[in-house]
Amino acid sequence: MKKMSSKEIRKAWIEFYEKRGHVNIGTTSLIGDGATGVLFNVAGMQPLMPYLLGKEHPKGKRLCNIQGCIRTNDIESVGDSSHVTFFEMMGSWSLGDYFKEERTKWSYELLTEVFKLPKERLATTVFEGNESVPRDDETAILREKSGFLKENIYYLPKEDNWWELDRGPCGPDSEMFYITDKQPCSPNCNPSCDCGHFIEVGNDVFMQYERIADDKYIPLKNTNVDTGWGFERILAFLNTNGDVYLTDLFIGAIRILEEESGKKYNEAEAETYSMRVIADHIRTSVMLLGDEKHLIPSNVGDGYILRRLIRRAVRYAKKINISTDVFNKIALYYIDEVYGEFYKGLVDSKNFILTELKKEIDKFEKTLNAGMKEFDKLSRRLLDDNITIIEGKEAFRLYDTFGFPLELTEELASELGLLVDKEAFKEKFREHQEKSRASVGEFKGGLASHGEMETKYHTATHLLNAALKVVISKDVHQMGSNITPERLRFDFNCDHKLTVEEKKKVEDLVNQWIKEDLEVKKISMSKEDAIKSGAECMFIEKYPDIVSVYTIGEFSKELCGGPHVEHTGVLGKFVIKKEESSSSGIRRIKAILE
Repeated sequence: MKKMSSKEIRKAWIEFYEKRGHVNIGTTSLIGDGATGVLFNVAGMQPLMPYLLGKEHPKGKRLCNIQGCIRTNDIESVGDSSHVTFFEMMGSWSLGDYFKEERTKWSYELLTEVFKLPKERLATTVFEGNESVPRDDETAILREKSGFLKENIYYLPKEDNWWELDRGPCGPDSEMFYITDKQPCSPNCNPSCDCGHFIEVGNDVFMQYERIADDKYIPLKNTNVDTGWGFERILAFLNTNGDVYLTDLFIGAIRILEEESGKKYNEAEAETYSMRVIADHIRTSVMLLGDEKHLIPSNVGDGYILRRLIRRAVRYAKKINISTDVFNKIALYYIDEVYGEFYKGLVDSKNFILTELKKEIDKFEKTLNAGMKEFDKLSRRLLDDNITIIEGKEAFRLYDTFGFPLELTEELASELGLLVDKEAFKEKFREHQEKSRASVGEFKGGLASHGEMETKYHTATHLLNAALKVVISKDVHQMGSNITPERLRFDFNCDHKLTVEEKKKVEDLVNQWIKEDLEVKKISMSKEDAIKSGAECMFIEKYPDIVSVYTIGEFSKELCGGPHVEHTGVLGKFVIKKEESSSSGIRRIKAILE
């Protein structure tokens, strides 16, 4: 096994493939483009999907890169030695060019010649076959031919060694593993087991079939190969016995935290956990703020995830008694010493990153200290009385008075062995909404009533929101609205006064969609599935478990509780009457339908 720095691994990976005729295609944005139905880029192959499905890539048939990705489904798991939210995938692709023979040979060369792993420590898996597709003996033979020991080649079922979508190209995959010193959990232990005896190193996907029905597959005329290896995993594996936070990606941030806190990493479990959370969440925040699409914290979709990461880092800074001023140092470490060379936009966006990071920290710290005192008082009282559940009204008070999202209250409660009555919280929240609406004469979506004109204006806000994304920026989100029978008022994030040309383009685009008489489609689904589908929403934490998602054409998909027309053609002519400032960084449009 060869110790290698992160920069050495980057260089070795790209050079290995360039020598074999591949083109380095670089990285793409971490932020989802809406086409894939996810908020973020979650896999190295995700941006290549159109080309794996048959589109011709402008840079050829052999490609490679190291692509940044974001994982948000297990944020609460960050704090152990391996979980991270931002990670990179080392990838290579054959688009209708070479296939299994070259791929298996090169994977073995990478493992043994580049990373210097001993062959007796290597294991691999192949697809065992089923009633629809025969087992992948070809790959097993080629793995053995390349150098894998026969006794370390395992046949596993579809759930372990198969890649597919609902329809289209698919096929068996073959994973590679390192055999550790940890003893196997049983005589039947194999690489699908998570006991720690096997550690996955990389994966080769062989797209050789087309799925034409649920259990029907036919051979593909043009086959593809998708290879993905985890960058952080390889780096930690080669250098730190598996602790990613001791690699050169994180160690500078850890040293800063040690110095500021007076604590040593790996001395005490609680302090180590906090250091990992801060180091990870600030790294991911830097990458999202510095992304080419410049995500900013908000209460909407991907911006809500960014806000949650920053605020979680703030809370863990309090746990180890350090000032959040240190976040500036950590951000600069990631920009200047680790990623700036490979993600050029970070250096260009340095001031923006630091400014937005501080703004979000300052905003949260205003209420955090008071809220934490209130939570501590509440939890002590419950524990003294042997009560294990925080009532919904108490959780709602933390939310309403101190700005604590339900997730934060749940996380704090979990650390003390307490539960939160989520359903009672939601009911309390619904009661609050109804009282608020009654007091100001408003209904869902900022409507003053549910009449015909209000319904039309409400649908028009969806068109306006989508048009602003096209004309101004994909990062524009609704920040508030108010609707009466006479007009709509729409607030959105924007850093400048709209020009005459911009207003005209927005107006024209909305009227084009109205003229096309597009169907307004509604579907009910779980809140989690709605977010995964790419539906935009305000204040996601306020919604019930089952929500309505409204789609208009290919450009608008929003989670919403208000009334809508069935077709856009009934709206009439959309006219912007006024565009003005609402507050810092927020603009307001007032418009009518004629």
